[in-house]
Amino acid sequence: MQSKDLLLALESLEREKNIKREDTLKTIEDALISALRKHLGKTAVLSAKIDTDEGTITAYQTLNVVEEVTNPEMEISLEDAKVIDPAAKIGEDVVNTLNVEDFSRIAAQIAKQVLIQKVRGIERDNLYKEFKPREGEVVTGLVRRFSDRDIIVDLGKAEAILPYCEQIKKERFVHGGRVKAIIAKVLNQNDFLDVKDNPVLGKYKSAAYKMDKGQRGPYIILSRTSPEFLKELMKVEIPELSDGIIETKNIVRDPGFRAKVVVKSNDNKIDPIGTCVGMRGIRIRAVTNELSGEKIDLINYSDDSVSNIVNSLSPAKVLSVRIISMENKQALVIVPDDQLAIAIGKDWQNIKLASKVCGWELEVKSESQKNQEGLEAAQLIQETLSGVEGIGPKIAEVMVKAGFNSVEKIASLTPEHLATLQGIGEKTAEKIIEGAKKYLAQQQEAADDSNEENN
Repeated sequence: MQSKDLLLALESLEREKNIKREDTLKTIEDALISALRKHLGKTAVLSAKIDTDEGTITAYQTLNVVEEVTNPEMEISLEDAKVIDPAAKIGEDVVNTLNVEDFSRIAAQIAKQVLIQKVRGIERDNLYKEFKPREGEVVTGLVRRFSDRDIIVDLGKAEAILPYCEQIKKERFVHGGRVKAIIAKVLNQNDFLDVKDNPVLGKYKSAAYKMDKGQRGPYIILSRTSPEFLKELMKVEIPELSDGIIETKNIVRDPGFRAKVVVKSNDNKIDPIGTCVGMRGIRIRAVTNELSGEKIDLINYSDDSVSNIVNSLSPAKVLSVRIISMENKQALVIVPDDQLAIAIGKDWQNIKLASKVCGWELEVKSESQKNQEGLEAAQLIQETLSGVEGIGPKIAEVMVKAGFNSVEKIASLTPEHLATLQGIGEKTAEKIIEGAKKYLAQQQEAADDSNEENN
């Protein structure tokens, strides 16, 4: 090779593939040594040197001068040593210049393979370094091919994977079609070493290894179902989101069908929902069209839990909210009869998304259901009270309406207090209270007998 051609080749590798000149020279030298070692022996002391000025490569073998040669790979007789160096002596080393013409072809093949592997490794590292900081960025690519139900997307510099689990199920793609998605993860081979505790990563691994049989990576995982994808799409269409005037507090999705987005305005003069919808709905419609018609419910953020629950059930109207357990975040929501189906949604979709977006476990009932349950509960209480001595059906009805809905509560009253009810005199009140205490005593005695039998 001419020195000029060699220098141009080295500069091209360094510029295009980011492989340093010194690394390339060392790779070629090591390849020649490897080829020579197969002929001269594994223990031979060899070295090689490339002269970039002359465009030549020279190889050397270092041998120890001995009286009797026992290891030809490392030793040489004095007679043969003097042919190389007339001043050679026993115990000294001589350096023999080797003829490399016979090994240059083998060395070139080895060097080529090593350089190809090194170039690929560097390209993989560079792709990983380039795309890893871009996690969360929306990109557009072309459908390159299909791997089972997964889609391989061409991003220009690299191929990415849109796994089936990250696709909107009702969408269909064609070869060469445009795909817009968010970069969910950028993974390398080491990230897949332990995926037992991460089922999502397990799905990514399956898709990645089906695409890349060599299992080298990096693996750019795309998503169209991520809440972050919806958030980034809204930022493109709604400048106020990008500027921070409006912010999204929470997003939950049933991809392709419905999403709920909690928005908050940092400027009292700006309506967050109206701003996101845009004039005649042009802004939110653009986002919906990109998501294959996914309906988006915009919810106004509130610091009050009840208000958040009411807003989260949009588009259903809510009559009342009763907190069942503040600690466990459980609430009962009452809606008009004609709003029950809307509040629950198809396949319980709306109520599920509402529970996720507000962080409460919600139970929804219609107004008539609530009234019916109230009547049934009142009837049951009246039947219980009618079993107390001194209380008839009419008195039981009066007492339930007055709020005396348990025998324990009646037993704790004074005759004067109970006598304030219509139709109950003082003597009747005393009789009712005594009857309530007697009823509780009988119940306690029955419970004790039951415990003894069990023991």
